[in-house]
Amino acid sequence: MAKKTFFASSVAAGGKTCTRVLLGFALIFILIAVYLIVHFMRDKPVDYADPIEHFKYGSVGSEHEFGIPYWLWKVLPELFADKLPGKGYASLGFVFEDGHDLPVGMSKRRYRGFDVVWLNCAFCHTGTVRDTPDAKPRVIVGMPANTFDFHAFTRFFMSVGMDPRFTPQRVLLEMDRIGAKLSWMDRALMRYYIIYFARERMLSLKGRLAFLDQQPPWGPGRVDTFNPLKAYFNFPMDKLPARELIGTADFPSIWNLRQREGMQLHWDGNNTSLEERNKSAALGAGVTPPTIDRVRIKRIEDWLLDSKPPAYPYPIDQQLAAAGKPIYMEYCASCHGVDGQNFSGEYVGKVEPIEKIGTDRHRLDSYTLAVNANQNTLYAGYPWRFKNFRKTFGYANMPLDGLWLRAPYLHNGSVPTLRDLLEPSAQRPKTFYRGNDLYDPKHMGFISDVPAENGRNYFRFDTTVAGNSNRGHEGARYGTGLSIQQKNALVEYLKTF
Repeated sequence: MAKKTFFASSVAAGGKTCTRVLLGFALIFILIAVYLIVHFMRDKPVDYADPIEHFKYGSVGSEHEFGIPYWLWKVLPELFADKLPGKGYASLGFVFEDGHDLPVGMSKRRYRGFDVVWLNCAFCHTGTVRDTPDAKPRVIVGMPANTFDFHAFTRFFMSVGMDPRFTPQRVLLEMDRIGAKLSWMDRALMRYYIIYFARERMLSLKGRLAFLDQQPPWGPGRVDTFNPLKAYFNFPMDKLPARELIGTADFPSIWNLRQREGMQLHWDGNNTSLEERNKSAALGAGVTPPTIDRVRIKRIEDWLLDSKPPAYPYPIDQQLAAAGKPIYMEYCASCHGVDGQNFSGEYVGKVEPIEKIGTDRHRLDSYTLAVNANQNTLYAGYPWRFKNFRKTFGYANMPLDGLWLRAPYLHNGSVPTLRDLLEPSAQRPKTFYRGNDLYDPKHMGFISDVPAENGRNYFRFDTTVAGNSNRGHEGARYGTGLSIQQKNALVEYLKTF
């Protein structure tokens, strides 16, 4: 009887021990599960209280689809320096500010266990200006990104994906060299998954954007907006007519958006909705309809509504400017507004038929009825589905706020200075250099006759290349027949904008 009691007690004790062990394992499993959920399901961008800092460095949601791990972003220019025109991302024209390790136009988000980075609105809409060759560049938000070469940036990533040197071993060694702080789990994921995945994404991007190989290089400050959109919609890019495959245009300025409500927006005036314009622009930064961060984009929209360009900072001959005002009112005001603050005018914000303005039509022809039909399906199922995009037959007359910062001129950036624009196209520069941020106050534009400076080569822009024509906006109604004195007076008055 005693033996049975002892045996029963032992069994009971063993059962309790087993139960405690199982409960312990269950608790450990739960804790691990909670840790993994918190670690990998977290979706938290870096936020900025200041609206200008938010514009420059805040997220719009592009990291969800296109973001790459922060440390991978850091090592790529070290590993593949031979694929860049100079040292680091700065050689592509990115703007770096003191106190920031990412360039303007790049945001960071904690997503799926990693800090990932990608583009935001500012990479297209923030530029720099130097007053003298030795001056520190001034960063100006809202102006076109005059130094950034988006085409070269895209091709850099596509070429990295093709390079056999892009291996986990080499990447991790370089991360160690620059002091990357990776946990054992992050290191394992980087070694066995993320680097392979990143390479596949780059190869996929190269396949989808293969048409870039057939395009002339865009050069700094320019982008082809709607041909990548065709690729997004799986258009057969290799079968499209040649006239559709070049749509390169300058980055626009984006100040005073409230005053532009109801105008025909984009270069070809294909939309009148500011909200759709902004969401469409976010797609260009890498946002997709399911991943757009509407809350943070709304912050940017609210700030941009009333953002102002900086005033022209150089001396103005007030007497000469006064002589230029009546010339402007006669030749320019009905299409471009009374001045840089008053946008009233019979044709302001309306599309000018291509037959009248006579400028390069490649950007216009690249946006087709088929693109329009597909674009208006974006955000389907949401209240903010696109519905205002339209095919037009010319280019929109733009207000001229911040005009001094918007060189080169015309929609494709084919005329280096405002003074050059007042000459017939036959007398405008046939070639010039883009990417220099040194300002030329006399002619209103950036220095464009210097091929290289301080080890940096500028982009040679050739107006005979398809999409780059400097024709148009000329003749009696556009002021190209004015006297030299009248043209100089008009330029001086435009400095007051």
